[in-house]
Amino acid sequence: MTATDLWAARMQMSLSLGWHIVIACFGAAMPAIMLIAEWRGHRTGDVAYRLLARRWGRAMGVLFAVGAVSGTILSFEMGLLWPGMMGTYGQVIGLPFAMEGVAFFIEAIFLGVYLYAWDRMPPVPHMLAGIPIVLSGVISAFFVVTANGWMQQPVGFTQEGGRVTQVSPLRAMFNPAVPTLTIHMILAAFMVAGFAMASVYAVAMLRGRRDRYHKVGFLLPFTVAALVTPVQIGVGDWAAHAVASHQPVKLAAMEGVFRTDRGVPLHLGGLYIDDEMRYALNLPYGLSLLAHWDPNAEIVGLDSVPPGDRPPVNVVHWAFQIMVAIGFALLALAVWTAVNWRRHRDLPGTRWYLRAAAVAGPAAVLAVEAGWVVTEVGRQPWIVYRVLRVSDAVNPAPGLVWGFVLVALVYLVLTVGTVYVMRRLSRDVPVPIAPQEADVSGYKVI
Repeated sequence: MTATDLWAARMQMSLSLGWHIVIACFGAAMPAIMLIAEWRGHRTGDVAYRLLARRWGRAMGVLFAVGAVSGTILSFEMGLLWPGMMGTYGQVIGLPFAMEGVAFFIEAIFLGVYLYAWDRMPPVPHMLAGIPIVLSGVISAFFVVTANGWMQQPVGFTQEGGRVTQVSPLRAMFNPAVPTLTIHMILAAFMVAGFAMASVYAVAMLRGRRDRYHKVGFLLPFTVAALVTPVQIGVGDWAAHAVASHQPVKLAAMEGVFRTDRGVPLHLGGLYIDDEMRYALNLPYGLSLLAHWDPNAEIVGLDSVPPGDRPPVNVVHWAFQIMVAIGFALLALAVWTAVNWRRHRDLPGTRWYLRAAAVAGPAAVLAVEAGWVVTEVGRQPWIVYRVLRVSDAVNPAPGLVWGFVLVALVYLVLTVGTVYVMRRLSRDVPVPIAPQEADVSGYKVI
């Protein structure tokens, strides 16, 4: 293995995770939004809701298919790229992957029932068929993130003479990082799906499509995402406290703190140069206060570990800054919407609002990607925190760079194909024509 092969393995895993995490967000949250639309349609008799549910169901079927492809690629990569981890610790952390597979199959079965049973089942049983899709999507995300949580805080085994003994798969799966990581990720999924779905209709409204169909298509997913946003910020603060307690070097990288000290300021912006944070706006005592609720609390610095055990600070610091900034920007957009709705029972009339709403979807995607950069890069150089280094876990076979090139081409084809199909769905007949569907197929969308 060469340094180039190690770089290629890391880049391939980064590409796969970064691509799949976006699709996984829709898989975890979009079914719930779709089911709410169908429920509202039947309860109110508003055909716009039912049409939206059908269109979102078709889109979800496409995203589920491409998510299955990217998820399969990831499962192979875990063994092919990182045999040093899976060969040694697979017995410790294999349980959540097996449980995620069960959840995936449940979701696939009921998704087929849900998509092909429109008007072939009464409304209530059809909606009930959607509940397992919602639950299995969320549960699937939960199990996968528990595996990542174990990589952050490995427990459930002992290691003697290089051999893993006394394995407890349940303890490993329910590791100390699980509460914060899983809740943070699931809420992020609802933000990504909600804001991204709403942004599609915000763009349409900017182009003059102000009929009820587009307004409802914007309001429903946006409301879900907006309600989740303040909760997510609170959970993010909780997660930061957990990082301060269990991964202090990661926190030091997030804030560019080199020397262990008390009363450490909070850095906004800036660049980490020569073991010093420069050009940043410093808020006195801010980091100590936020991390430990004590303005004089001690913050462990990067100097607590050797240089070879320190993550790349500027990457982690700016990913964290971007994630937090977008989170508060989305909160401001949600507050703007709520205030105007309370006063006028309508969306803000300015085009700047719709422009901001259109940007909210891509911004939420960028925030979740930045959050995963903080989580994964902030743990470096460890693949299993303080147990196994990335360089010791990678496949020693030469030529990994060609695997990266091949996988990059596969994801390029997946991206182009997904965009093409989704655009065709948005322009196609909303639902298949059938006599029993006349109320929906005959609904005019401007």
